[in-house]
Amino acid sequence: MTEARRAEIGSLIRRLVRFALKRGMIGELDEDYAHNALLDLFGLKAPAGGPLPEETLDSPVAVLEPLLDAAAALGLIPDDTTTQRDLFDARIMGLLMPRPSQTSAAFDRLSAAEGVRAATDWFYRLNIDSNYIRMDRISKNGYWLHPTADGELEITVNLSKPEKDPREIALLRSLPQTKTDYPKCLLCRENVGYAGRPDHPARQNLRILPLTLRGERWFFQYSPYVYYNEHSIILRGEHVPMRIVPETFERLLDFVDAYPHYFVGSNADLPIVGGSILNHDHFQGGRHVFPMEKAGVAEWATHGGERGVRGGIVQWPMSALRLRSRDRAALLRVADRVLADWRAYSDASAEVYAASGDVPHNTITPIARLAADGEYELDLVLRNNRTSDEHPDGIFHPHRELHHIKKENIGLIEVMGLAVLPGRLDAELAQIARLLTGETAYDPAAIGGGRSDAAAHPLAKHADWIAELVAAHGTAMAPEAAKAALQAAVGDKFHAVLRDAGVFKQDAAGRAAFGRFLAAAGFLEPGAE
Repeated sequence: MTEARRAEIGSLIRRLVRFALKRGMIGELDEDYAHNALLDLFGLKAPAGGPLPEETLDSPVAVLEPLLDAAAALGLIPDDTTTQRDLFDARIMGLLMPRPSQTSAAFDRLSAAEGVRAATDWFYRLNIDSNYIRMDRISKNGYWLHPTADGELEITVNLSKPEKDPREIALLRSLPQTKTDYPKCLLCRENVGYAGRPDHPARQNLRILPLTLRGERWFFQYSPYVYYNEHSIILRGEHVPMRIVPETFERLLDFVDAYPHYFVGSNADLPIVGGSILNHDHFQGGRHVFPMEKAGVAEWATHGGERGVRGGIVQWPMSALRLRSRDRAALLRVADRVLADWRAYSDASAEVYAASGDVPHNTITPIARLAADGEYELDLVLRNNRTSDEHPDGIFHPHRELHHIKKENIGLIEVMGLAVLPGRLDAELAQIARLLTGETAYDPAAIGGGRSDAAAHPLAKHADWIAELVAAHGTAMAPEAAKAALQAAVGDKFHAVLRDAGVFKQDAAGRAAFGRFLAAAGFLEPGAE
């Protein structure tokens, strides 16, 4: 290593330590310790001298990236791929973090002194400053609002989770096929401080907070991808599968009691209608008002067995029952009744069957929050995971004609009206926009039909949709008009996705079927006492 390179790396290390000190990640007594740890990591025996630039950094990225370049040049990063750089990034920032117990103690002190909102503000900022939440990547996500008859939907194209390049894919294939079951999954508490490996992210810069829900040990952390403001994960201390049971509702209300400024919800617990991780019990929360929360209830009904609890059908494409009450115990009893009745409920006219033999089909996606007036609010979204010959991926799942936009499970976030669409769409929509503006000639045979190589075209999956767009808008649009038309069309697709996932449809027959279930679950006719 040349003297110039040593000086450059040493200066970057000093700047990074200064950033951590200014942001409160470390204290003055930690400064020399952190500095020496970073020197050791880079194989330096002494710090660099000389003045540092005057700067006020909002993020460590401007210093981290050249440090990662230096690490790659020195051979500290074995392959200069995004995955390997991310592993080393977490290793660097982990040396600038408070210990997990110190983080928890600081959160508790701040919560006691200034309230839990101030404490979560501090903890969220710590996760950003440590580069655990990669705001530089998240800022690249596409985002827009789409108006519908059911209110504005939120659409995001996820670019914050980097796709693996061919070198990384080849490396993963070359690894020994021995399964490593530590940590058991991405949500296990043992991820804290873990160095990672090519097929598992590093978590030296992850911190989690202990939490008691229903007398059980749970933990609170933020998602590294933050699909919405302060996107958090509440994970069980034990590695146990997700199950929607009466105790689930108690845990959700315990959480909003502790974090009244956050919502919290759970994915459903069955394949097709559940989330991507069903083997570890967890919730998701955050400080965000989703479109479904804004949706109204046309008529409220009283529950016959619990007069202090109101329920109503949310004006939403998915089948959501909203419960409200100040009486927590009564609300929980009604939620338990709804869950038990829905688990066993069948209605052939609505294609709802509770089970096929011993295989259950009905479950619930629950969401809890404290309303502005102090009432508990619990949204219970009815789910069914049946399949058929016509819809082998799920009757109440995005149908095939929508798979070119969204094929994945409709989990909690989408249920509430935020589409998290795959990153591939960013480039694909840009290509389609060029067809609509005429920048690229539109050749339907090349894209989707009439030529043997059509299936290999990168837009082949969109061929029918593109034909509809061209028929509606032509191929001479202004660039901004083409972008707006595409965003509207994607929004319409997501609205259709939610309608497909709704068990009781929004027509007269669907409303009547929903009403029959509510009556079976003990709700009186609206207006009846």
